[in-house]
Amino acid sequence: MQRRTHWVVIALSLLVFSLASGLMAQSTSSIQGSVTDPTGAGVAKATVSAKNLATGEERTVATDESGSYALPSLTPGSYRIEAKAPGFQGFVASGLQVEVGRVIVQNFSLKISTASEVVEVSATAPVIDAGTVSVGAVIDQRTVQELPLNGRHFVDLGLLIPGSVTPPQSGFLTAPLRGQGSLAFNTAGNREDTVNFMVNGVNLNDMVQNQVTFQPTISTLAEFKVDNSTYNAEYGRNSGAIVNIATKAGSNDFHGEVFEYLRDWAMDARNYFNKVGVPQSQFIRNQYGADGGGPIIKNKTFFFLSFEGLRQRQGVTINSGVLTADQRAQATAVNNPAVAKMLSFIPQPNAGTARFIGSAAAPVEIDQGTANISHIFSAADRLNFYYAYQHDLRTEPTLQGNTIPGFGDQREGKRWLATLVETHVFNGGMVNEARLGVNRIAITFAPATALNPASFGIGNGVTSAIGLPQITLRDIGLNFGGPSGFPQGRGDTTGVFSDTLSLLRGKHSFKFGGEFRRF
Repeated sequence: MQRRTHWVVIALSLLVFSLASGLMAQSTSSIQGSVTDPTGAGVAKATVSAKNLATGEERTVATDESGSYALPSLTPGSYRIEAKAPGFQGFVASGLQVEVGRVIVQNFSLKISTASEVVEVSATAPVIDAGTVSVGAVIDQRTVQELPLNGRHFVDLGLLIPGSVTPPQSGFLTAPLRGQGSLAFNTAGNREDTVNFMVNGVNLNDMVQNQVTFQPTISTLAEFKVDNSTYNAEYGRNSGAIVNIATKAGSNDFHGEVFEYLRDWAMDARNYFNKVGVPQSQFIRNQYGADGGGPIIKNKTFFFLSFEGLRQRQGVTINSGVLTADQRAQATAVNNPAVAKMLSFIPQPNAGTARFIGSAAAPVEIDQGTANISHIFSAADRLNFYYAYQHDLRTEPTLQGNTIPGFGDQREGKRWLATLVETHVFNGGMVNEARLGVNRIAITFAPATALNPASFGIGNGVTSAIGLPQITLRDIGLNFGGPSGFPQGRGDTTGVFSDTLSLLRGKHSFKFGGEFRRF
């Protein structure tokens, strides 16, 4: 594959919306609304403050002459929102759930009061999202963490989004990889290779295959949002759904878990072709790990660390034509050393005179670790760093056409992602988010049985142990050796820098931004 380098500049935009259109940044959230008096008139210079109940981080703004306010670039979580003004009764909405990629509208109607009274209510999310015209849905933290998932792959939760459909078994990217799950999903009538995956506002797409580079450990995801249509101009490159993933960060309390999930062939049904009398194909999957987070400095610095491992031992059922006893005897009579060596690879028939039914090993090993560090410098500055690394190794015994055990290929991948996000509040009406990110993938494909063709007397120009030629006996349906075209591999890196400046001026919000990518 010829390596190409692209310079991509996308999503350069100047947006002018009414306040209802929202001030929203990727992977963060916003709260906006108005403060009015009993007559419905706006209360100017009222103070509105939002406090993150998990970290203690607080943001305060003043309403403009029309009584409008906006709090952009908030981290997702549970908030306490308070509005107060001289001569009015204070109003507090507690427990407001701010979800990733959403604009929450919270209006306040203050009553006149001469005493220092405060009314406190439990906030509830609005049924209708009035803060944006985007069409989509949020998979919240409870769903992500508590819904049982066979394989623990977050992409499978994309099927819960309205407009998503169950993919066909022959799907391009939707057919799950062994041990690694699907790499995309179909939603809103879009192809699976048009989905744009983003972690903390940074691209997580493999730009060659247009798929998610890897699936972050589900225990590290706070929540994610899928926008199906009518996106803001800040989203570029892909025409399909936008998946905004927010990662877990620590809080002022320590939380952690240790886990292991087991699936065993003793609890599985026998494959239809794996007839009684032939040993059942093996399947044992262990997923284990630990994660935890908490404060390094209370109300200032927080961490969240995780590790997850997968060990899957699977036998793939094989049903192949092989040589009959007479054919094997005729091949032996040729008295060719190369033929004699290759005959040893072909199993004896065990289902009739010319058929072999058995199992080929297809092991999978995956290790993934993440680190998330957040620091609040002041009410005006917040910094977040996230790093994820995954190493995976799997064997595919039949994917490239081989029909008997002992061949196939080994696939090794090393993938990592780093994001750095800085949020700066210039004043109540001006907030800036700057993001840096790197997304790296390196994959190699090599024959599982690395033999030297020269040692078999095969003169194909290969003199090192990189695999035999792939050999097909079409009349009996037998394929072994190779796989052809291997070894091969690729390494790709995507670098991202983006910046978004949100401004509030009267009843209008402005957004300036751009993103630069080098692949």
